[in-house]
Amino acid sequence: MTNPSPEISPAPSVREPTREGVLRAAAKMAALLPTTPLLPLELPDGGTVWCKTECLQPVGAFKIRGAWHRLTDMSEAERARGVVAVSSGNHAQGVAWAAHRLGIAATIVMPADAPAVKLAETRRLGAEVVLYERLTQSRDAIAAEICVAEGRVLVHAYGDPWVIEGQGSAGIELAGQMDCFASGSPTRIVTPCGGGGLASGLALACPEAEIVPVEPEGWDDVTRSLAGGAIVGIGANPPPTACDALQTMATFPINFAVMSARGMRGVAVSEAEVRCAQVYAFARLRLVVEPGGAAALAAVLAGKVPVDGRTALILSGGNVDPAAFARVIADA
Repeated sequence: MTNPSPEISPAPSVREPTREGVLRAAAKMAALLPTTPLLPLELPDGGTVWCKTECLQPVGAFKIRGAWHRLTDMSEAERARGVVAVSSGNHAQGVAWAAHRLGIAATIVMPADAPAVKLAETRRLGAEVVLYERLTQSRDAIAAEICVAEGRVLVHAYGDPWVIEGQGSAGIELAGQMDCFASGSPTRIVTPCGGGGLASGLALACPEAEIVPVEPEGWDDVTRSLAGGAIVGIGANPPPTACDALQTMATFPINFAVMSARGMRGVAVSEAEVRCAQVYAFARLRLVVEPGGAAALAAVLAGKVPVDGRTALILSGGNVDPAAFARVIADA
């Protein structure tokens, strides 16, 4: 029997994430990159959902937001020491992109079974990659050892207040776009969920909207944690999933506090539902979306989340293995 190694929470944060921090992160992003498009998508039943296309970011995912906010808030002394991150590939590229642009050394702890395209792009951006076994080793313990040995700063994929705020900047953009195109801010935002960094950030960014985190079946620890009122891990022998970006062992207290305070309820989607969403996004929006990035759309298409005309969802990321994506499309 395989017992997945639990995530180890970073040291207690010096502060909590705030909406003011989200707004500051949004201002940084507005000065750095164009906003990602918001596209209307007609559903099979005739309804419409609004898609925030974070898969079109320079690194193919919203993760660039949290990485940029975190690294640009570091002191010169911290930047000189370098950073360490843990990621299956999207946060890895976000940190590597930001670090390269800012001249900061970056080491990324990544699972050995991460998609080759994500490993290659992280290295291309100049980061050092340290591999680990997803189900038998703790990536956070490895990162902590590197931080101690080399004096580096940890930039966690979701358990970090700056990262949460940075991801929330997507919600600030989304609300402004929906005011223009949907006659009002979002009433509901459906989002892919791994550790809960994006869901937490969206909750801070859009306090009036319902936030619905979506996870793959068998990796729905956030959904079960929110339902039970306490953090639980995924347990032994989780099933295989194509949603590599959403394979986290457990959320962290900093994320759980934000999500539970908003009364969030999560949703789990099947592998078949995810594939259908990938095909639908490709056919209707001409977008290539990786499995984890299509999770929110999968929940909507499967009828697991209602749509009211001002429901939005996050499509992120776009870092899919070409051969795997071709098989999904061919089998549709």
